[in-house]
Amino acid sequence: MTDFDTDTAAAHRIFRSFDGMEGLPEVAAPSRPVAFPGQALLAKVYAGVLAAATVALAASWLAQHYTAPVMLFALLFGMAFHFLHEEGRCVAGIEFSSKAILRTGVALLGARITVEQMLQLGATPILMVMAGVASTILLGFLAARALGLSRSFGVLSGGAVGICGASAALAIASVLPKDRESERDVILAVVVVTALSTLAMIFYPMLVTALGFDHQRAGLFLGGTIHDVAQVVGAGYMISQKTGDVATYVKLLRVAMLLPVVGIIAVVVARGRGGGAVSGKAPIPWFLFAFAALVALNSLGFFSKQVVDGASEVSRWCLVTAIAALGMKTSFKELMAAGWRPVALMVGETAWIAGLVLMVVTFFT
Repeated sequence: MTDFDTDTAAAHRIFRSFDGMEGLPEVAAPSRPVAFPGQALLAKVYAGVLAAATVALAASWLAQHYTAPVMLFALLFGMAFHFLHEEGRCVAGIEFSSKAILRTGVALLGARITVEQMLQLGATPILMVMAGVASTILLGFLAARALGLSRSFGVLSGGAVGICGASAALAIASVLPKDRESERDVILAVVVVTALSTLAMIFYPMLVTALGFDHQRAGLFLGGTIHDVAQVVGAGYMISQKTGDVATYVKLLRVAMLLPVVGIIAVVVARGRGGGAVSGKAPIPWFLFAFAALVALNSLGFFSKQVVDGASEVSRWCLVTAIAALGMKTSFKELMAAGWRPVALMVGETAWIAGLVLMVVTFFT
């Protein structure tokens, strides 16, 4: 999956047959002279990136003018331009902004965080993340059958809610058994988890403020509960820089769970098939390693204040642009068309992980 493909297109590709009815090979489009490296990518994404950046600029101006959260403005303005993601030249650039630019922004956040700051949080975030991911996937597996859904969808939805949203859904789908409903299940999981994560970004900051959480506990809650990386970052920095830093760290702990979870599911599925091989590869979250590397370099004192400030500013613009693009991708119409059972299951999983993290944050921090 490339950073300018839609999640739905990636789901289709996972399940595409290699022996179609026509039996005709795909014919490549005639090549054109390349003027400079990356020309093809730039031509494909520039319209959507410019649209997202324009929304980000408008959101930043209004946020400064009215002293309001820039991430919320970017999300809401982006949702108003959802039609740009329906079809046309902007789709690839919007996808690129919500993925590649987002990951770049998250990676650059590591330049202003140190190991010392992370150690101050203690072992609680690690244990909380492990318990939250494992129990949410288990809940999805058990509750899916009661709602008349497949257990594969339960694992898929539990992983999407517990780990990192649409990315986790696509990674887990690549190792689950395939049947005639598999592709539909992946698309449902992607649509529902994206919509629920967007709602969480809007309402969870209000919740932690109403509960009187300090910046650290608010970051633990937001990072431990919201599904997608982008919405975690948006919600955290909507409150404060410290809340955003803590939320990002906790969320990246959840992202780090993707590889072992996908590996375990692949082994279980292979054993269920009598040891047969399972196709598919989990995507390597490169931005997680980049984030860790920048944290290590900053902790060792390699970055001056000017470098940290510069990286922080670039990161901020990347993230605001990504949140604007994410708003453009959000379709509540698709959520309503999914039916009530998958929505009910994923709402229940969302409530479960929120309740678990809330209990940990309230009583153990």
